[in-house]
Amino acid sequence: MPLLRENKDEIGSPYLRQHADNPVDWWSWGPDAFARAVELDRPIFLSIGYASCHWCHVMAHESFENPEVARLLNDWFVAIKVDREERPDVDALYMAATQAVTGQGGWPMSVFLTPEARPFMAGTYYPPEDRHGQVGFKRLLAAMHDAWTTQRAVVDEQAAELSRASAREVSFIDHLATENPHFDLSAARALLGEDLRAQFDELGGFGGAPKFPRPSFIEALIDATDSRSRYCVERTLEAMSRGGIYDHVRGGFARYSVDAKWHVPHFEKMLSDQALLARTYLRAYQARPEFPQWREVALDTLRFVVRDLGVNGGFASSLDADADGVEGSHVTWTVDEVHQALDAAGLGGHSGDVLARYRITSPGLFEGRSIPRLEDGQPFATPPALSSSLEALREARARRAQPARDEKIILEWNAMFASALLRSGDRQLEGIGRDLLTTLARTHWRNGVWWRTERRNSYATASDVGWLLDANVDAFELTGDHTFLLTATALARYLVEHFWDGEVPSAQSPEQGRGLFSQSDLAADLPVRPKEIFDGATPSAHAVGTRALARLALCSGEDPFLVVAQRLVAVAAPLLVAHPKAVVDLVLAAGFATDGIEVVVPGASNELSEHVRSLSMSHAVLVTGDGPSALFEGRSAGLAYVCRRGVCRLPASTVIELDARLAEVLD
Repeated sequence: MPLLRENKDEIGSPYLRQHADNPVDWWSWGPDAFARAVELDRPIFLSIGYASCHWCHVMAHESFENPEVARLLNDWFVAIKVDREERPDVDALYMAATQAVTGQGGWPMSVFLTPEARPFMAGTYYPPEDRHGQVGFKRLLAAMHDAWTTQRAVVDEQAAELSRASAREVSFIDHLATENPHFDLSAARALLGEDLRAQFDELGGFGGAPKFPRPSFIEALIDATDSRSRYCVERTLEAMSRGGIYDHVRGGFARYSVDAKWHVPHFEKMLSDQALLARTYLRAYQARPEFPQWREVALDTLRFVVRDLGVNGGFASSLDADADGVEGSHVTWTVDEVHQALDAAGLGGHSGDVLARYRITSPGLFEGRSIPRLEDGQPFATPPALSSSLEALREARARRAQPARDEKIILEWNAMFASALLRSGDRQLEGIGRDLLTTLARTHWRNGVWWRTERRNSYATASDVGWLLDANVDAFELTGDHTFLLTATALARYLVEHFWDGEVPSAQSPEQGRGLFSQSDLAADLPVRPKEIFDGATPSAHAVGTRALARLALCSGEDPFLVVAQRLVAVAAPLLVAHPKAVVDLVLAAGFATDGIEVVVPGASNELSEHVRSLSMSHAVLVTGDGPSALFEGRSAGLAYVCRRGVCRLPASTVIELDARLAEVLD
């Protein structure tokens, strides 16, 4: 029987292991659990969360460790526990149901299903007893049991209605009107810019509290030349990197800010956030080299991950918000604690400067304690005179209770981190990125199948494959090593073979197919195969697939992949035209598919190729090396060839000439 407690030693997810010893008889997601529900004629209670989720821990302690609650669940339901990071497809399907019922989503997610996995009730966190107008979990369980036993027809009707709504939401793209034959990407970009500038908050970021970093929003404005867009980028990047959402002692970004000023974070740290934000800060520095601190933020973030999240075979998924059951206790300080740490290191004379630099006061902003934030006028980089003091704080903090670490090696997040490393411009970090790609190809590939984690118990998603494909293109652009291009091509074929919906488009029939499913055809345990078109905490699978396939096509000259990328843009055209802010990552990716630029510099890396790498160009690729590429045929080593839409400019032999050619195609 696939009960978690009976398979604890085989479980790779720390989140699932945390629940294996609950008095609740948790089942793994799969056909055995559904068969058990049919056999007992019971509804399913589905709980979805993840290891670093604070409120998941709260509900676990309050309810799932409670013998009385466990008895109700075990007597009346078949209880299933899912780690959303292992099964984002399961999460997406039932998040749609939760949002349909409550108008919002979140974790822990609590969903009631029929034995056929159709949802009929959904919510998020529930306290064990009624509290502050919120229904208690025990009362909810009793109500759902009563409905199942005495009002089955009503339950079935609700399940049918909610299943239809969920299915429509997760396949939203299939219900769009016929694509606009006059789709204008520049108009979509302009509308997106207007929307983002209108949503911009003068405190930095977009919208009010709670405030999430939105890397794609920033990237959408990076290349804009108007003063307002430039201000939005500058204000947001500075506010985030100087506020409490950034960990100024250990490095790295927290998940989000509880307040609008970026002062108080929700303390969990996700690998995906570090990767995406590092990429954004690096690209912003390329566009605005007058802000060297932005590159410092990126490098500090990458080094934090290498130092604190490195595990055998890759990088861990996250660090908890809590340490020893107390939220943020590993991050916050009192004035006395700073004095003690510095005095112990013989650096007590620096206490005043350290307290001022990091705004550590008595009392502090967070439950009487202080979250380090940079004082106005303080540089991001630690002044040399205070470097020893910072190290003393790190050592003192290391002696505290530490947050739990989720050591799952998620393919998608590790691939996006490899991409950030490869874009860093730092030789050591670039080497770590190349090594990571090699490792992932060994640990997440077995017998012709890509897997989402190193435990190989969940099939890779379209985002997993798309990000790994994209990172291999990054490695090719950096090194000119044709091996990375061969790997990327194999990944592209796997993506199309296992995720494409319908006939694959071709130059002769470009309007075939309806895009990418987010889950592989190898997975057969969902009632509906979701498609991911809207951006979430990470770019949508649709956007990642578009960007990766188009970049590969531009680098390799493989037009069939470009046709597929263009089809992905076409099926989403109505959204791109009318609601670009809902699909920001796709707007960014579409440029590669519809208007991509190739800069070809045959032969070894030289001044021209290095110059291209230093530039911020939103939809250009760099092709170098001496591999068997058709793009090198008839072209001389050491010269630069700039092409767009199959039209090439005269070759450039100097940086000045190259800039002139780029200006011609970037108009």
